[in-house]
Amino acid sequence: MLMKNFAICYNQEILHSIEIKDKLAKILLNKGVTAEVLNIDCLKEGFDFVFVIGGDGTILKTARFYAKYKTPIFGINLGRLGFLSQSSREDIEKSVDEILSGKFIVQDRIMLQYNKFTALNDFVIKGCDLGRTSRFSVKINDKFVCDYLADGIIVSTPTGSTAYGLSAGGPVVAPSLKAFVIIPICPHTLTARPIVVPDCEKITVCVDEKTGYILSTDGQELYECSEDIEIVKSDYTAKLALLENTEFYSILRNKLHWAVPPAYVK
Repeated sequence: MLMKNFAICYNQEILHSIEIKDKLAKILLNKGVTAEVLNIDCLKEGFDFVFVIGGDGTILKTARFYAKYKTPIFGINLGRLGFLSQSSREDIEKSVDEILSGKFIVQDRIMLQYNKFTALNDFVIKGCDLGRTSRFSVKINDKFVCDYLADGIIVSTPTGSTAYGLSAGGPVVAPSLKAFVIIPICPHTLTARPIVVPDCEKITVCVDEKTGYILSTDGQELYECSEDIEIVKSDYTAKLALLENTEFYSILRNKLHWAVPPAYVK
């Protein structure tokens, strides 16, 4: 993969991001690479590869922007979990060496689309009255599935299955699967369970005309909705650069401490 134009995207609201941005720029310059520095709020096209400094929220926003340009992004974690990140601040130089040597792969991650809005993790639909449950009628390919009386509905990608969907009781879905997950949030019934559907399906959440609804995109942008919400697979995919030998299940173990038993206390 021929790469000539590099960018460094950082989130100045995150502690130490300016320091790490300067460190990364210096490392690249010492290796003969000049990178343009971009603030998360001032992204632009024209790059072959983008380093992203921040937490998962910063990576989500950057990934959505660069998906339409098919530009790979590489995350350096300064947040808490950093599930989408590939490098820590301590391993920046090692990671840069591997990337410049071509020792990485670019993984396509499917995204969701509703009208002009896209999401890499999930769309979350809730009633405007956050103190009460709301009724959500769900259709798949225009065929009625069920009504939920719940705090909300999450429609998640495999990438987003380890985010809000996991907290709401949804399954972990391997990122290579072409599927979406529909997860009710705190449903007022004992029989409601998450549903996994192929990514070629159209998911419609029908809204009640008497109730206002809020749509959240990756937990970052909020929109009021007064008509049915039709969600499909986006025409674009997010391009995540992963170092060689990166393995999804080891990330589960290391970052989510998956199935780790409680420590024995004497």
